Amino acid sequence: MTTLIIFAVILILLFFVISIFNSLVKLKNRYQNAFAQIEVQLKRRYDLIPNLVETAKAYMAHERDTLEAVINARNAAAAGLKVAANNPGDAAAMGQLAGAESMLQGAMSRLNVVMEAYPDLKANQNMMQLSEELTSTENRVAFARQAFNDAVTAYNSYKQSFPQVVLAPSFGHGADAKLMEFEDSQAIQAAPKVSF
Repeated sequence: MTTLIIFAVILILLFFVISIFNSLVKLKNRYQNAFAQIEVQLKRRYDLIPNLVETAKAYMAHERDTLEAVINARNAAAAGLKVAANNPGDAAAMGQLAGAESMLQGAMSRLNVVMEAYPDLKANQNMMQLSEELTSTENRVAFARQAFNDAVTAYNSYKQSFPQVVLAPSFGHGADAKLMEFEDSQAIQAAPKVSF
């Protein structure tokens, strides 16, 4: 009889450990999927920026430095996204992406200031459409980032709870996932102002 009780206790503990493992996997997959949504929106933004710059080039030929700064910042952000996509939640990758996004935000702000000086550009239909798409994409990025940070928080909270905190490292869930935070969070949270 005691053997049966011991066996039942071991079986219950085994199911408990399996439940913890499965929950860790589910939560990790959830934040990785949330990052994939951010990746989609950032790629959309990175695809829109060259179109915006090409449309502006015709009007602002002598503002080449500003336009090149936007393209260079966009390329750096795209490279940062590629690194972060390989390991969402990694602190170094998220830091690199955050820095690149801050540089891109600054370059886009400078472009917006320069474009204010060109009334013909403000009235251009392509420019207005690109501006609206860019603003819409910025909103999508913000929502996707919020969902990612929520998923990372749920994963980290679960992983840091007892008894998961004891078991998680042995299941390959040692380091906490990193939230996606930008250096200048107030500037990045607001959609860029592309006013015409």
